[in-house]
Amino acid sequence: MRVVVAAVIERSDRRLLIGQRRRNDTSALKWEFPGGKVQNGEEPASALARELREELGAELVKSAELGRVRHKYAETPEELEIRFYAAAIAAPDVIPKTFEKIAWVLPKELGDYDFLAANRELVAQLATGRIKPGEILATKV
Repeated sequence: MRVVVAAVIERSDRRLLIGQRRRNDTSALKWEFPGGKVQNGEEPASALARELREELGAELVKSAELGRVRHKYAETPEELEIRFYAAAIAAPDVIPKTFEKIAWVLPKELGDYDFLAANRELVAQLATGRIKPGEILATKV
């Protein structure tokens, strides 16, 4: 099973960072949280920091796991375990290096975006306020 990490980054105005996959990617133009595959021998937290640097030019300050989802996409041969993390970055200015575009949206606006299937449960919990990434990170030392 392939492990994937994804960051739920919340700004001080409660807006969350989402990215739109490029048109030539699998699941083209679908929205997702930044992240990617954990490489062999890599710790998930290290993979999260690396992916945020590669995708956004962002430095991970701290993170806390929010939950895990197992999902099998039709176009991939193996099942994925996606680990979602509340994540804080050093500066809110990011560069969408690997995305068609990015957006900072309020949790209640997440439903307006066409997310990858594996993100849907988390999107619903964020949109309804059942999960608040900023509060979770505030309790982590």
